[in-house]
Amino acid sequence: MFRHPMNSTPAPRSTIGFWIIIALLGLGLLVSLGLNTGLVVALLAKGGSGLDLGEQAVDEFPVLSEVWSYGEGDVKAVRIPVTGIIMHGGEETLLGATADMVESILQQIRAAQNDDDVRALIIEVDSPGGGVTASDEIYAALQRFKASREDRIITVFIRDMAASGGYYVAVAGDWLIAEPTSIVGSIGVIMQSLNMKGLSEKIGVRDVTIKSGANKDLLNPFEDVSPEQRALLQTMIDAMYNRFLGLVQEGRPIDADKLRGLADGRIFVSDEALEHKLIDQIGYWDDVVAKTAELAGEASLRVIRYDQKPDFLSWLTTVRLNLSPTSWLHSERPRLQYLWQP
Repeated sequence: MFRHPMNSTPAPRSTIGFWIIIALLGLGLLVSLGLNTGLVVALLAKGGSGLDLGEQAVDEFPVLSEVWSYGEGDVKAVRIPVTGIIMHGGEETLLGATADMVESILQQIRAAQNDDDVRALIIEVDSPGGGVTASDEIYAALQRFKASREDRIITVFIRDMAASGGYYVAVAGDWLIAEPTSIVGSIGVIMQSLNMKGLSEKIGVRDVTIKSGANKDLLNPFEDVSPEQRALLQTMIDAMYNRFLGLVQEGRPIDADKLRGLADGRIFVSDEALEHKLIDQIGYWDDVVAKTAELAGEASLRVIRYDQKPDFLSWLTTVRLNLSPTSWLHSERPRLQYLWQP
């Protein structure tokens, strides 16, 4: 005999996931309201719409807190780190983006240039490179510092690496010192993109692009790159490469023909870099300080660094929530880079 189940009513579905999503959205809303409220309060505390702009442009004449770092003497040197990937735009976090490292470096160089007591910069490089324009901006700022006064000099201390854009920045120095285990070089330019045409055809995804010209969607990941487009891109790469090569020729005592043979993107350990005159010396921090004092014509130097601590108002104006589920789709794009990317 067939028996019906004792209870044929389906079990109710769990709503835990739904309420977790609602709770997270509510939390995000509360955080956003709190940040906006704090911003309004901070603005009112500074006078509302009638903010005191001060007597000088703060980006042109930055006033930074100084910290005595090393050594002592009447002549001042400033140590400035160039660490990580050289790129405009801060690193994305849960609360938005961190400070722009390139702007921070440029501010420190300007502050040192505006200080009559500063005779030297010590640029501490530990970078695989980064954006073409970002690297060039730092290089140009260092050149302006040297040109601002005849007695000003720049030494460069290479820690783990000065590759590609990191080396681009380094060649602005008057003297380059690398640690025995440093990696130097990777002179070249790279542009990378993924092509997903084959995959999209297999899974049935089609690209719909409305454009004004044949090259408007250059490097579209859903289309093949034509020979003509590849030639256009290669022309751009060659122009940026020749600029890099020219700056190295200006800054380093290397024969032009020999340099072109070295500048194929390869990297060098410190001994090789010294042999090829890509650097001037192998040493450590004490050697850097001693050489900087020697180049400045001084027995000793007082080395300082800048301590940048944003106030609450500055922090609020840069913090933002980034909860868009599609933001990752736009996080990377093809770009010209002086970057060592193994």
